[in-house]
Parts: sequence; structure tokens; C-alpha cells
Amino acid sequence: MITNLGTVDRAFRLVLGIVLLALPFMSGLALFESVAATIVSVIAGLIMIGTSAMKFCPLYRIFGIRTCKV
Repeated sequence: MITNLGTVDRAFRLVLGIVLLALPFMSGLALFESVAATIVSVIAGLIMIGTSAMKFCPLYRIFGIRTCKV
């Protein structure tokens, strides 16, 4: 895999992933009374954290986007 995520993009994905993981369990929002919304939020958070850790986004690869300078 070729790196296609820059530093700012990775940091944003990491923060967003952490928020998406914590939101259903700590927010108390009515939206997360639904199990489906909780599952979607957790899966999206894990994907964001995973792509940030691997420095690679498959969708960026498909569309030819690179946010890294290398």
C-alpha cells in the first residue's frame, strides 16, 4: 500500500474516529437509542481510526486523491 494520507488528514480522521466511537455511549442523544445508529457510528469510527493508523484510504486510491506530500 502506498501512503495517500497527509498529517492533517490523519489527525482529523483520528479525532473524528474517537468522537464517533465515544458518542453513542457518552452523549445520551435520542438518536443513539437505536441499535442500528450505534452500530453505524462504531463501525465508522473504527474505519476512521484504521485508515488513520495505516496512512492509507482505499477510497482516495480509487479516486486518485493524495493528501500527503510524498
